[in-house]
Amino acid sequence: MVSTRGHPQEFSEPDLTPTRASPNSKMATAATATSRKGQWAHTPSNLTIGWLLISLPLVTWDAGYCMLRPYSMPGGSLHWPIWAPYELYGKVDYIYGWKAFNEHNGFTNAQTFLNIIESAMYVYYLYIVFAYGRQSTAQGRGAPKNAGFLSQQRWVDGQKGAIALLVGYAAAVMTVSKTVLYCKSSKEVKQTLAYTF
Repeated sequence: MVSTRGHPQEFSEPDLTPTRASPNSKMATAATATSRKGQWAHTPSNLTIGWLLISLPLVTWDAGYCMLRPYSMPGGSLHWPIWAPYELYGKVDYIYGWKAFNEHNGFTNAQTFLNIIESAMYVYYLYIVFAYGRQSTAQGRGAPKNAGFLSQQRWVDGQKGAIALLVGYAAAVMTVSKTVLYCKSSKEVKQTLAYTF
């Protein structure tokens, strides 16, 4: 065997005994499954996935109302039947009503624009979870016990799992920050309304 310059001894002969099975054999599959046991994986519960599948259409509905104002507002050509419930909501929440629109208050559309980005991130997250994830019968973390299907989980490992976690986490941070911002804005609106009336 050839040794490198300055190395005190020659390298030993390599062991050429096959230690791995061919990629198509059952033994290789078992070895891969065993090696994945200790590997990290992202595991959202079905409760989390279900929440996203319910909230995304609602956020889309809300974004449509906000971005299509004044056509989606009461009296607008697109108001009935899709956004009819917003007639009452616009009277309760100043930001969604005519007063804020006539004052050219940009908060509603700014928040809606962030909602659209956040929703796109959640859609991408769900795409990764469903396209690359595998179903598990194990109890998902954060899910209620004995909840059947809702407590089951999907898992995604490797680079796709890391991307799913990063995108999902960033979208969740956006959700929390927008909620805090909206609550602060609502307080200011209530104070303004209290002074007005």
